[in-house]
Amino acid sequence: MPDIVISEFMDKDIAFEVLGNLDMQYNPTLVDDRIALLENLAEARAIIVRNRTQVNNELLEHAPNLQVVGRLGVGLDNIDLEACKSRNVVVCPATGANDVAVAEYTITAALVLLRGAWNAIDRMIAGEWPRTDLMGREISGKRLGLIGFGSIAREVAVRASALGLDICAFDPYLAAHDPAWSNVRRVTLADLAAECDVISVHVPLTDETRHLIGAEFIRSMRAESILINTARGGVVDESAVIEALREDRLGGAALDVFESEPLGSESGAAFGGVPNLLLTPHIAGITKEANQRVSLLTAQNVLKHLR
Repeated sequence: MPDIVISEFMDKDIAFEVLGNLDMQYNPTLVDDRIALLENLAEARAIIVRNRTQVNNELLEHAPNLQVVGRLGVGLDNIDLEACKSRNVVVCPATGANDVAVAEYTITAALVLLRGAWNAIDRMIAGEWPRTDLMGREISGKRLGLIGFGSIAREVAVRASALGLDICAFDPYLAAHDPAWSNVRRVTLADLAAECDVISVHVPLTDETRHLIGAEFIRSMRAESILINTARGGVVDESAVIEALREDRLGGAALDVFESEPLGSESGAAFGGVPNLLLTPHIAGITKEANQRVSLLTAQNVLKHLR
């Protein structure tokens, strides 16, 4: 039985370079085969996961020797932290390793949705020349609102500032005197909704933040504003976003995360035909470079705790 089980994808070369001296099972399909995953944990001292493997009491009961959970990313809503703590299992997120990737995705999504020229390929091929229909908006001079002002949001702010955006943020857990506020205006959530042209979500999924961005919040947004969610699906009420886009009460939305991942036939169908919508499969934090950084940091964290 393996000493380390890797149930989701990472940079395989880095995994073997750092952890290859230990008995390791690298099998990213285990996330979709719960029975096989649990069977392989009997002797495991470490498990490395992304966001889909549920590290809960059931898993921990099948892994009596488990010492460390390596998280290939930063969100921890798929990991029962209290259950891990009660069993003295250390949880190691790859803090900071994919901040740049998420920040670049956020800026890209804002640029694409504001410009509005990305969905005319079929018309162009058909011989149309829809120049006036594709008169989008510039990002310079717009106001960006960041919900949550942790490390990822701060990377977004750096890039947004270079593009000429006015930046404000809402984060009730960041002290007003924190130096991070020096170049970003601190606002209430209500003011952020009402004032901003682009709103980007950067908070974890908790009982407090579930559907934080719901129908009431979206009604208070500007009609042409853009909503971007790279955090967690449950923070945004997807049905409220769909309704607002269909009714032309929202300028556009980019959703990289969803309440249920992957999308099922029913949830996926709900997005069909919705205008000014970008959907991506939870890849904001995944670039080749970010995957290497995340994989290296996670492997090093796991090795350190096993030693």
